[in-house]
Amino acid sequence: MPEGDTVWQTATRLHNALAGQTLTRSDLRVPKFATADLTGRTVLDVTPRGKHLLTRIEGGLTLHSHLKMDGSWKVYANGRRWTGGPTHQIRAILGNADKTAVGYRLPVLELLRTSDEDRVVGHLGPDLLGPDWNPDRALANLLADPARPLGEALLDQRNLAGIGNVYKSELCFLLGVTPWLPVGELPADRAAKLPALAKKLLEANRDRPVRTTTGRHGHDLFVYGRAGTPCLRCRTPLRIANQGDGSRERPTYWCPACQRGPAPSPSPRPGTPHRTTN
Repeated sequence: MPEGDTVWQTATRLHNALAGQTLTRSDLRVPKFATADLTGRTVLDVTPRGKHLLTRIEGGLTLHSHLKMDGSWKVYANGRRWTGGPTHQIRAILGNADKTAVGYRLPVLELLRTSDEDRVVGHLGPDLLGPDWNPDRALANLLADPARPLGEALLDQRNLAGIGNVYKSELCFLLGVTPWLPVGELPADRAAKLPALAKKLLEANRDRPVRTTTGRHGHDLFVYGRAGTPCLRCRTPLRIANQGDGSRERPTYWCPACQRGPAPSPSPRPGTPHRTTN
C-alpha cells in the first residue's frame, strides 16, 4: 500500500498537471458517479491527507480517491500512449488542454461537496506531511492504548496519518524495539523522539524516486523486505512474521538482536510470513 510520502508525490504530480486548468475531459467510471460531468470547471488544487487524495474543483466539489494496495494515478501529456494498465482498470480520467490524469484500479473514488470532506478524512490523526501536524497529539494518540502493539498503533491512521507497513518496520528498528512491544512499554526517551523521527523519514523521502531510511548506497532499507539477510548493524539474519488481526495482517520485519521486546517464533524458512504467537 502506498505510504504518506508516495501519496504526497502523487498529489504533487496531479496538482502540477491539473491545478489552475479548466477540465476539457471528465470521465468517472464508477456507477454512482458515471453521469457526473466536470468539464468546464477549473481544478483548484490537489491535496494529500494521509493516504487520501483530495482533488478540489470549482463549484465546491472534491474528488476523493484512495490508492489502497494497487491503485495509481498517472499523468500523460496529451497525445502520449497511456501505460498504467488495461483500459478496463481505468476508474477516472481528468484532462485539460495539455495533460491528462488517469486513475487506475482506484478502490475508492467518490465525488462530494468540499464542505463534506471531513466525512472522509475527519477521522485521521495528525498528518506527518500536512499543515495539521502536531507531534504532541500524535504521541498522545499512540499512548492512549498502552497495551496495543507498537506496530499496530503506528498503522492506525487515527493516531497519525501517513505511516504504512514499510515505515512501521523501519521505525521500530530505528527505535530498537520489536513491532510487538506494547506501546506503554516503549522507553520514555524513545517514545518522545518517535513523532519527530517518523516525520523526518517521510519528509526525507517525499521528493525521492527511491525510498531510503539508511543513507547507505546499495542498502535502501534496514529491515523491510530483507528477511533472511544479515542485519546492517549486527549481521544477525533478519526475520519476518505477520502482524495484525485476521484479514489485515501485514508482513513485518525485524532484527532479533537489535530490537528488544516480544516477537513471534522464526518462520519455517526465510522470507515466509506466518501467524504470530507471542
